[in-house]
Amino acid sequence: MLKLYRLILQLYPPAYRRGYGDEMIEVFQEAQARAWAGSVSARGAFCLREISGLLRGALQENICFLSESSPFSSRRFTMQSEFRFPKSTMVLMCLILGGVILAIEKARTIAISVPYSNPYVTIRPLPWSFPSAIAILFGAVYVGAIAAWAILFGLQRSGVHRLAALDPDHKS
Repeated sequence: MLKLYRLILQLYPPAYRRGYGDEMIEVFQEAQARAWAGSVSARGAFCLREISGLLRGALQENICFLSESSPFSSRRFTMQSEFRFPKSTMVLMCLILGGVILAIEKARTIAISVPYSNPYVTIRPLPWSFPSAIAILFGAVYVGAIAAWAILFGLQRSGVHRLAALDPDHKS
């Protein structure tokens, strides 16, 4: 079974095999040892699950490899390991926020222009404009986030400090 696993592992791109091949084989050997202690049906299910998973993974990695090496691919808007979200997310969120603000302002001007049709309900315009209030809110949140980061950094509780404290040789 290990020879078949190594053979199917050759279907992965070379860079992927160099990075993860040894670890995949080691994990497979551990899982195989546990499965071989079970019944014949458990062994068969294990073999079927591992082979299908390996073939599916090889197909996915080759598709990713081919799409990244294509001259038409642009990694400009795709998710990269150092970012939590694609860069385009910020632009789309700002466009959506702008649309919501525009809709609210349009509704406000419509509400102001409609004559008093119901005397019990009066809509009074706010003393301040909505876009300036949003700008003030964003500024306050920005200042608060910087203050929180400074406190965490000062207490050495930020992600940078946590990563520096990790022991790469520690196995759990």
